[in-house]
Amino acid sequence: MKPPFVVHTEASLGWGGQEIRVLSETAGMMARGHRLLPLCPAEGRIHEEAKRPGLPVEALPIGRKCVAGLCALWRRLRALAPHLILTHSSTDSWLAALASCFWHGAPPMVRIRYISASVGRNAGTLWLYGRAAAHVVTTGERLRQDRVRDLGLPLDQATSVPTGIDLARYAPRDKIQARRALGIPEGGLVTGIAATLRSCKGHRFLLEAWAGLTRGADDRLLVVGDGPGRDNLNRQAWYCRCRGDAGQPGRRGTLAGGDGYLRLAVLRQ
Repeated sequence: MKPPFVVHTEASLGWGGQEIRVLSETAGMMARGHRLLPLCPAEGRIHEEAKRPGLPVEALPIGRKCVAGLCALWRRLRALAPHLILTHSSTDSWLAALASCFWHGAPPMVRIRYISASVGRNAGTLWLYGRAAAHVVTTGERLRQDRVRDLGLPLDQATSVPTGIDLARYAPRDKIQARRALGIPEGGLVTGIAATLRSCKGHRFLLEAWAGLTRGADDRLLVVGDGPGRDNLNRQAWYCRCRGDAGQPGRRGTLAGGDGYLRLAVLRQ
């Protein structure tokens, strides 16, 4: 018996926790013997990142809602004939849902929802979540409860699957070496955030709070990540940075040190 074949669709052009989770779960499920294939725009960052560890990936023009993207996705899904379709962003969810309408015997579609922003209760959204999608997966229980309440979904049609952490990779290491690698004094207090640089992550509130604190000479604020909000945060951080007590390493691989170095979970950006 052949293992299940799952196709991911991801229209996002950016790079953050959502896209990282798509590739991480693809790699994890493939290691367990399943067949997976992400479909994404050629210009999407996820297309480039998938190639680094040698994951399968195919480019399709699904970066925006258009007839060309719909037709391309419909043709490719029919040719691939997967057992399951997992959609991740609004655009590819709509394209996959509409493509399934013109495909007799289409496989079930699962809509994965990552953010807590509310969704509308218009007829289209209710159809997408309630009928086009066979199941809805959220990244937290509160998000699941919100979707069930707002969209009137049956309780058994929505599941919370929090993002997992690879404990073999994200494990405490030598905190002194980690501080030295970033030029951080060994005796100071390090406060930080590791997240994609977007307004919804709340970086600006951290910078405002940091600017108003009474700090020691060796204390540091560490911002780890990259994203569309980088320029705005750089401008806001000038007040702190001009005094030498804030740093922005940007994108990095795994950061080391555990609680003795950075007091939060660190994401690969």
